[in-house]
Amino acid sequence: MFLILEATFETRSNKITFLNKARINIEILKRFFTISSKLKIVSDKAYFNVEIDLQEISKMINGWIKYLKMGNTA
Repeated sequence: MFLILEATFETRSNKITFLNKARINIEILKRFFTISSKLKIVSDKAYFNVEIDLQEISKMINGWIKYLKMGNTA
C-alpha cells in the first residue's frame, strides 16, 4: 500500500507507474488469499471480507488510472 501513498506525492505523469505497480500487488494479494482459503489457512468469512475490500481497492486504483489517462489525452 506504500505505492498508493507514493503516488499521491508524485507528479501527474509519474502517478500511473506507481498505481500500476499497486494494482499488480493487489492482484497478487487476491491470489494469496484465494489459495489461503482453499488450503483452509483462513476462514471463509475472513476470506470474503478481505476479498471484498481488495476488490474495492482495485476498483479505486483502476478508476484513478483511467482518470489520469483521460487527463493526458484531453
